Amino acid sequence: MAKRILVVTQHFWPENFRINDMVEGFLQDGLEVDVLCGLPNYPKGEWFDGYSAQGPWEEHYGTAQVFRAKEWPRKGNTGVNIFLNYVSWPLYAWRALDRLPGGYDSVFCFNTSPVLMCWPAIRYAKKHKIPFTNYVLDLWPENLYSVLPVKNSLLRRIAQGVSDHLYRKADRLIAMSGPLQQRLCQRTGKPETAVAAIPQYCEDFYAVPQPDEELAARFAGRFNLVFTGTFTPAQSLDMVLRAVLDARAAGAENLHLLLVGDGMSRESLQDLARELNAGDAVTFYGSVPAQEVPRFTTLADALLISLSDSPDLGLTVPGKLASYMAAGKPVIASMNGAGAEAVRESGGGLVSPACDQQALAENLLRLYRMDPAGRTQLGEKAKAYYLAHYRRAELLRRLETFILQGE
Repeated sequence: MAKRILVVTQHFWPENFRINDMVEGFLQDGLEVDVLCGLPNYPKGEWFDGYSAQGPWEEHYGTAQVFRAKEWPRKGNTGVNIFLNYVSWPLYAWRALDRLPGGYDSVFCFNTSPVLMCWPAIRYAKKHKIPFTNYVLDLWPENLYSVLPVKNSLLRRIAQGVSDHLYRKADRLIAMSGPLQQRLCQRTGKPETAVAAIPQYCEDFYAVPQPDEELAARFAGRFNLVFTGTFTPAQSLDMVLRAVLDARAAGAENLHLLLVGDGMSRESLQDLARELNAGDAVTFYGSVPAQEVPRFTTLADALLISLSDSPDLGLTVPGKLASYMAAGKPVIASMNGAGAEAVRESGGGLVSPACDQQALAENLLRLYRMDPAGRTQLGEKAKAYYLAHYRRAELLRRLETFILQGE
């Protein structure tokens, strides 16, 4: 009889999150899956076409049954609305637990922000006496502070206490890296056998080039530095824009920053670009479906990944890095910690410390002046590292084994 998994995640199809592919993988491997999730409005805070505060509440994603719970939309990504979004969905999801058909062998939470997202999963698993595995993508409360500048000491103590309590309630935790595994063991008192270090994989389509003649013609004659993903303060894209302008002033006159994505920082970044008279040095392309990202990585001369200098953000290796390496292009990394170490170990790019504008500008200039054969070699090393460390099939198998057996 097939094993049954309840997946709990606020963000799910048609939003662009890796849990969509993970559910597809579970189904392909013969598991039965139900998903409890929210109503899609990320990242702009506007309901996706076909959705509203009135639902729909039940759908299918392949053969997976999808149960949706209400949430307060992010509505312009203001601090107040993000807070209300964070606290509303777990409460509505808790009320929706009775709608689930049951019969699950395990509960699995794809735990992006907020950490409160895992609370309904904990409640369900405890009530029905089945194991609960929490996949920790964003470490809380540290990740909260990278988005919302919470300064009040009482609120910070509450956030720390709630986060640690919820992590301890999981039977099993999955960390994205060894350093994060160690941190979770320290904070929860769990042994390493209960906290697995499993890197984020990327979907196989990221490794398949997608040449696009229209994009190539539009951005011809430029050295295209491409960033894909969400724009939040955690990415320090304001610093990146300034570094790009510094590198252009120092001789990289054709350097062009192509931002593919959206998020809460987009408006402020566009304001900064106007303030700095960035002109054609930067293009805000907007969001595209995940399957179209290879059009832009194929176009790229280099791929940019950046994080703020929060030490806790350095505990993880962002999933974006796997997709960049799969594309076989040089990686420009402005970050600390596990992600930076992965780029160095691969030999597939250039690394500068997080938020070091001067060092990033120097690396951009260095790559810009590098001969094409040297850049090609960097890309080949990045691709080789992806093949060795971030392949979907192997990492998905490890996830399934740990979720269902804890080993």
